[in-house]
Amino acid sequence: MGVRMRLTALETVNEEGSWLFTVRNRNGERKEVIVVPCDGGVEAWSNRCTHEAQPFDTGRGAPIRNAEIVCPRHGSMFDACSGKCDNGPAADTTLPGVEVELEDGDVYLTDDDVQFLHEGGIDDGDDGPSSTSHISF
Repeated sequence: MGVRMRLTALETVNEEGSWLFTVRNRNGERKEVIVVPCDGGVEAWSNRCTHEAQPFDTGRGAPIRNAEIVCPRHGSMFDACSGKCDNGPAADTTLPGVEVELEDGDVYLTDDDVQFLHEGGIDDGDDGPSSTSHISF
């Protein structure tokens, strides 16, 4: 289904802190994915917290602190390299990943289970998260 495709430059991910794009999975569903820095490279994760499916990036970049992706609604923190969460309402869960590779400073989508649709998120008219977290950015 998927084809190896250049997404963006590592420099862009590092400068912006994350990079958002939309894919279609094998079931025909559109899904948002974020590319985040990880130990000099990158990883790609579903743009949804495992607790209540809250989006991390609502068009302003994913909130990342100390190499952890932060859920803007309840503050659960996911390791940017492993996708694992060990705190808050999402504790003991792991973000679904999407396969990407870094080559010569560019990020490539390599996941055969998804098809790249476009840069940015699904335009669903959502006004963003309704935060109950004590964490501010």
